[in-house]
Amino acid sequence: MIPRVSSTDDSKDFLQRSGGATQARVFPLRMLRLLVLFLLVGIGFFAFSIYLTRHFALQGMRIHARSSILTCAEERQGGFSLDYWIHPQSSASHSMSDEQLLWRASFVPQVKDYPFQRTPKVAFMFLTRGPLPLAPLWEKFYKGYSGLYSIYIHTLPSYKATFSTESVFYGRQIPSKVSEWGQMSMCDAERRLLANALLDISNEWFVLLSESCIPLHNFSIVYEYLSRSRYSFIGSIDDPGPYGRGRYDLRMLPEVRIEQWRKGSQWFEVNRKHAISIVKDKTYYPKFEKFCKPHCYVDEHYFPTMLTIEAPNDLANRSLTWVDWSRGGAHPASFGRNDVTEAFLKGILEAYACSYNNNHHHNNNYTMCHLFARKFAPSALDPLLRLGPDLLGFG
Repeated sequence: MIPRVSSTDDSKDFLQRSGGATQARVFPLRMLRLLVLFLLVGIGFFAFSIYLTRHFALQGMRIHARSSILTCAEERQGGFSLDYWIHPQSSASHSMSDEQLLWRASFVPQVKDYPFQRTPKVAFMFLTRGPLPLAPLWEKFYKGYSGLYSIYIHTLPSYKATFSTESVFYGRQIPSKVSEWGQMSMCDAERRLLANALLDISNEWFVLLSESCIPLHNFSIVYEYLSRSRYSFIGSIDDPGPYGRGRYDLRMLPEVRIEQWRKGSQWFEVNRKHAISIVKDKTYYPKFEKFCKPHCYVDEHYFPTMLTIEAPNDLANRSLTWVDWSRGGAHPASFGRNDVTEAFLKGILEAYACSYNNNHHHNNNYTMCHLFARKFAPSALDPLLRLGPDLLGFG
């Protein structure tokens, strides 16, 4: 067999085929590198685009927020101006928790002189389960005295008031929680009312009322009586019997000693100083919450005892709210349509003697010891409206 001798053309073909295979391997490698490079550049560009988008979006939000604030500031003549702090909202609603509310309400200005014309107001605080059946009588009481009073209503959380927009009670319902007679939740409701009223820096006197309360005098008399008093009006009796000291628990020590234990009506009228003392209290509250359980009836003891310890010389030691306990029992007498007569109302207005600013006064024609009275049933409204102009001085 004759061996095959490669020709020059054969060698060229071989070399071309060999070179083509090498180039085929080199080409995909370069392409892969280019693809990876483009991919990395694309990822970087994408990340940079996201950064720019977020940056400018955030700047836009800041500009929008700043413009909104400036708009509000223009409307309020300077944003957080003095008006922001001294003018209360038209509605008593807010989103604060009790903890936040009590903290906010405890603020006290350290400069005694007000940098604005302050007209002191009376805060009327209604503690009720729901409706105010005697509201028409109160509407007549308030008529003509706008700017001298504020109204706050604490109801069951589920109750939705239906006052008309023209009513003085419209929008005055505060955020509330369930309160039970004789329980600490009742004192919580009263502190909640005080705290809401303290948010208005012009409120100087705080009157606790129920849905069964009525005013016994016209507004100007009530305002003058409260504004001229040097004392807060809250009952504070040292009762040695089973319903007084008999409810004391030794575990109250050392914050409360038995000789400091007091009893009084829950229907109080206090000034701003004492209202702040009540809402800021963290000394006595835990003791009463833990150790004044039924049948202690904490609402009869907590505020009288605390204020007696904190401000013993600032209390008139009586309530301005008349009530009749003469029938006995756990609850005072209630009065309906047939009870409300001219003689009945005159008996409340004239039959008592009392001390006012340490001056004991009494004459045969008139004695002013009470500004309010309870418990009046819804059926008492008609005779009260009829007798009000002559006997109560309004209507």
